[in-house]
Amino acid sequence: MTLASSPEVAHLRALSQLTLNKQEPGSNSLREALNHVSGLDTEGRAELVRLADSHHVLVRALQAVHALAAGTGDTGLIAWTEATLAAEQARIENAVRHLDSVCRELEAARCPVVVMKSLDHWPDLGNDLDLFSPASERSIVRVMREKFQAHLEPRSWGDRLANKWNFAVPGLREAIEVHAQRLGQTGEHTALARRVIERAVPKEVGGYTFRVPAPEERIIIATLQRMYRHFYFRICDVLDTAALVESGALDFAQLRRSADVGGIWPGVATFLVIVSDYVKSYRGEGVELPAEVLAAAKFGGDRITVRSRFLRFPLMPEGAGLYGLQMRQTAGRGDLPAALRLSLLPPLASVAALAYRVTGSDKGIW
Repeated sequence: MTLASSPEVAHLRALSQLTLNKQEPGSNSLREALNHVSGLDTEGRAELVRLADSHHVLVRALQAVHALAAGTGDTGLIAWTEATLAAEQARIENAVRHLDSVCRELEAARCPVVVMKSLDHWPDLGNDLDLFSPASERSIVRVMREKFQAHLEPRSWGDRLANKWNFAVPGLREAIEVHAQRLGQTGEHTALARRVIERAVPKEVGGYTFRVPAPEERIIIATLQRMYRHFYFRICDVLDTAALVESGALDFAQLRRSADVGGIWPGVATFLVIVSDYVKSYRGEGVELPAEVLAAAKFGGDRITVRSRFLRFPLMPEGAGLYGLQMRQTAGRGDLPAALRLSLLPPLASVAALAYRVTGSDKGIW
């Protein structure tokens, strides 16, 4: 794992130590993380908070800092963590309350809904509230506009392919992002989308009960987002996935069946190995994975570097290789509509990359 020295890397290292470490509070690793945070000036701490927020570990990291600071009697650090956590908790409580209302209204309108990704980070919460529904987009848009006076955000080419809609709701800082009927960067996954609904399980969060994907589909959705769309990891991806594997709730045989439905088993295996390798770099040992996962992985954490705030792996050849395998498996099983959609990904990515180089943004495309 290549992590060149820089302030950004130092922040990421401290956040990883605080959230992934299972050692005693007096361990060298946790003392190092506490010293890093306590030594930051006002702007340095503000940047640490922004980075922790980007990685969806703000609550978990600062709770660890607070506990460590309480042990050393650092009243200034205790006061700072308490104030920061109080502001974040207020945001989360407001978001969860709105999310409950949205889910209830959609269900009442016969639009079944599952909350994806956003609640996986609890007690942290993502910056978007992601939903999946098998209902028609027309029904979803009607409910959001009539019940919440929601504003429909402009859709990029990628959003249209993925059949994804973003809503701005008055009184809610986070966008509501609804995936309708399809999953995947180009909307290529319909069978996987059905499994998300069919196998959903209840989860209680903040006094509310939501339907969320089963553990296996949680891994599938995370893989689609990380290995086939963004090509980078957040610390929360590592932390959440490691906790899920270590809980014993993950059925690897069921996971393999789900992944094979979408032709993404190599991507799922690679995702899990990267998680294990990153955990190992902070704990000394990774999470326990079956031999078939290790054998199917195409690369591991040694391909990860830090760039532009996140843990990234190369698009070429690693990301492109996974896309090629998915394309061949999809075409090989005769799913021509999905293969056609996937064939649109390279030109879409090329246009997005060109737009980013020229304007500094791929907005409206990706």
